[in-house]
Amino acid sequence: MSAEPADQLLIAFAQLNPVVGDIAGNLIKAREARAQAAEQGAELVLFTELFIAGYPLEDLVLKPAFQAACRAAVEELAKDTADGGPAVLIGSPWADGDKLYNAVLLLDGGKVVTARYKVDLPNYGVFDEKRVFAPGPMPGPIPFKGVRIGVPVCEDIWSQDVIECLAETGSELLLIPNGSPYRRTVYDERMNVAVARVVESGLPLAYVNQVGGQDELVFDGASFVLNADRSLAVQMPNFQERIRLTRWERWAEGWRCEEGARSPLLLDDEADYAACVMGLRDYVEKNRFPGVVLGLSGGVDSALVAAMAVDALGAERVHCVMLPYRYTSNESLSDAAAVAEALGVRYDIVPIAESVEALEKVLAPMFDGRPRDVTEENLQSRVRGTLLMSISNKFGSMVVTTGNKSEMSTGYATLYGDMNGGYNPLKDLYKTQVFRLCHLRNRWKPAYALGPSGAVMPENVIVKPPTAELRENQKDQDSLPPYDVLDAILLRLVEREMPVADIVAEGYDATLVARVERMLNIAEYKRRQAAPGVKVTARNFGRDRRYPITNRFRETA
Repeated sequence: MSAEPADQLLIAFAQLNPVVGDIAGNLIKAREARAQAAEQGAELVLFTELFIAGYPLEDLVLKPAFQAACRAAVEELAKDTADGGPAVLIGSPWADGDKLYNAVLLLDGGKVVTARYKVDLPNYGVFDEKRVFAPGPMPGPIPFKGVRIGVPVCEDIWSQDVIECLAETGSELLLIPNGSPYRRTVYDERMNVAVARVVESGLPLAYVNQVGGQDELVFDGASFVLNADRSLAVQMPNFQERIRLTRWERWAEGWRCEEGARSPLLLDDEADYAACVMGLRDYVEKNRFPGVVLGLSGGVDSALVAAMAVDALGAERVHCVMLPYRYTSNESLSDAAAVAEALGVRYDIVPIAESVEALEKVLAPMFDGRPRDVTEENLQSRVRGTLLMSISNKFGSMVVTTGNKSEMSTGYATLYGDMNGGYNPLKDLYKTQVFRLCHLRNRWKPAYALGPSGAVMPENVIVKPPTAELRENQKDQDSLPPYDVLDAILLRLVEREMPVADIVAEGYDATLVARVERMLNIAEYKRRQAAPGVKVTARNFGRDRRYPITNRFRETA
């Protein structure tokens, strides 16, 4: 490495999709990215947080064998840099003495040159890094080709301490590897933090984020560069892998990134839809399922899930099954068939009357003298769930479940029935957003979607009153408030944790709010047994919101 300051530096950003635990595969991906960056003339390639291991790691990173395999892969990649090609900044777990760190390592000249460790370990929401990593010491800059580069890791920029330390110790520019998951509000939040750090430090900043799905999290990429004057020099796309070369020049006032491509970002409902598709795709692909199967009811939720599945995997890997009973209307049968035809998927009809009636007959002696109620309704749902799981067992396809966040909130779903499945792309979408996304998908789809363009859901599927069709003339609003009211209350209870009294003060009926709050609380045992699903809101059910199942606390207005 030259000791003389450079006038120019070519840095490639690798916005890629690693797989947790696939150390060998991630090493191959890193080598391919480095080779591509070398062809572009890069002198340095920046990968994302914990790239070699995948992110997030949870307790997997505590296994000594896993730590050793990550170190060996980093050392193998370091040997590649003896070829005179670009150096590498890459994230990996890294043991130093008796402590394990979330590290970024500079690889150059055939060796691991130096390491920097993440200081601020997040321990809120979906993050639990204090459980597995030790916090690093305050970092100084990394010298590279005569340039002093600050390399804070992800959360390190969310408070000013680490950046202040890097600026005071002579950093000239900031390169930030990130594992920042998507949520609808994330772009404003990231940009506000980045601008604040640029203003405080007077340094240009590159924010490089991973992309792809990992269980319930989706990482959206959307990497960007801000110059010291806060101007946006580079914007990489969201929900797509990219390797982007950037050109940096030293001016009298400091380093500056030359303006490059600024890709438009998908925002709001479009971003949520793209996140759901990516999350489902990567869950299926990374767990090596050949495809998916789902119950297509003729309703809005299953229609949207079918569209997402086809966009994620292609029509040939999606199997839709209509499971009609005597309460299934002709309208539902024709709507389900129309959705299947529009999407081009395999579509089978498997009537369930004989199975349901056989179960009722078996139970009749025990139930004698008791009126029919939700028990018999749930038999229908559980027969459907069992048949779908049997199809999954026979053909290997994963069952995709279709319950939305409104249903998950209120317990309006049947355990071991319509809740059966391996993954749920709608789990963090309220019913009102399901309607919006159906309209959206009929006029637009993500650039990488594999499904057909144009309308894929008949208008009647979207506009007809929602119903589970478990009894004659049933409608969802027989059991639930209108969805626009219900979702507004749930948003305040779940996302904002507003007291019941404050919600009532906003004009909502006190009895209704208390009822919704009770449904939310008593359904926790169902949510604990629900399939994982894509996180798109600020507070999903699961790691974001950890409530006890046994819980007698109730609020009053």
